[in-house]
Amino acid sequence: MTAAPTGDRRLRVLLVTGAYAPEISSGGLQAQMVARRLADRVAFQVLTTAVDRTLPRHATVDDVPVSRVVVDVDSARSKLPSVLPMLGELTSLMRNVDVVHVHGYSQKNLPVTAFAQLIRVPMILSLHTAGFDEPAAIRRHGRLASWSLAAPRMFLTVSPHLTEACATAGVRRDRIRQVANGVDLERFRPADAAERRVLRQSLGLAPDGRVVLFVGFFSREKQPQILFDAWLRLQRQGMTSTLVFVGATQSHYFEVDSVLADDMRERARVAGVLDRLVFVDPTPRIDQYYRSADVFALPSSREGLPVALLEAMACGVPSVASRLPGATDIVIDDGRTGVLVAPGDVDALGAALHDLLINRERAAAIGEAARRHIAANFSAAQTAAGWLDAYRTVTAAA
Repeated sequence: MTAAPTGDRRLRVLLVTGAYAPEISSGGLQAQMVARRLADRVAFQVLTTAVDRTLPRHATVDDVPVSRVVVDVDSARSKLPSVLPMLGELTSLMRNVDVVHVHGYSQKNLPVTAFAQLIRVPMILSLHTAGFDEPAAIRRHGRLASWSLAAPRMFLTVSPHLTEACATAGVRRDRIRQVANGVDLERFRPADAAERRVLRQSLGLAPDGRVVLFVGFFSREKQPQILFDAWLRLQRQGMTSTLVFVGATQSHYFEVDSVLADDMRERARVAGVLDRLVFVDPTPRIDQYYRSADVFALPSSREGLPVALLEAMACGVPSVASRLPGATDIVIDDGRTGVLVAPGDVDALGAALHDLLINRERAAAIGEAARRHIAANFSAAQTAAGWLDAYRTVTAAA
């Protein structure tokens, strides 16, 4: 059994993620943010899967050692070649760790859980995604998946919805701790009008005019097509604006539906507004896109605790989001720090966008209130403190 840390020695934590910089995932971004915050108190290592075969197997990101196992996500059979490299990395990395912190559920959880159990290292499982990461959904993957849920000493949930999903599935309350996603408030900050013009020029956007922003996968659950429908109606009504989509429109990941973007381009071309529709691949300059926008939209049908919404609000951008109980409604106070509409309601979404685009004073007041709310409740410092306390709790128990 690995001894609990003593004296002033830093805790040794292995972060296991589905992606890590430069590849992007919600869990990976949160892990990278917290690793920077806790560098003086925790010695982090990262084990991650990657789809980009050009990335080095071993690298250092922000002074954190990162080990990558390349996977092909096209089919279950194609993932078999990644098993041996994964086992090799686990053998090397788990020899000297105090805590294993796994983000989300996937097939990698099984070998990670087995190794953690074998060498008796306490494990923490973070649940980020509503539906997919919920214990009831994980158990539907079979007996081994159900077995893996018994191993974590603690479950970190990012929202009340996921907390209740764990409790409903029978996870003991003393094994559940809610720690919200956080935002780097120095990076994600408001821009004044002059700075916004400069940012837009650097991003290839028209410096004047209105900009509506979406950030996320092109998946049916993120519902970018609902936003496009609402935006297109506004264009036909003379409410001119540019719609910017930042996120993967083509990917091997099962969530991404490549048909959506192609359909939007064709419909925009027919309507004569193709020049106002912009698609941007996932980018490390995402903070600049937020700070260039007039309105942010999150039309999703399902979320855990959407990091994109937190980042937009931290930048003082007035936001319109689907009302998702236990997720977006804990971030947005409707009418004060943002606007909530029913998921899939094109008319309501369009009306909310129209109001925020023409009523500049109201939009500014909402953006300022949003920034204050995020700074008070969803800072990177708060998330880091929550993770550190969880690490100390499970190692003390061990």
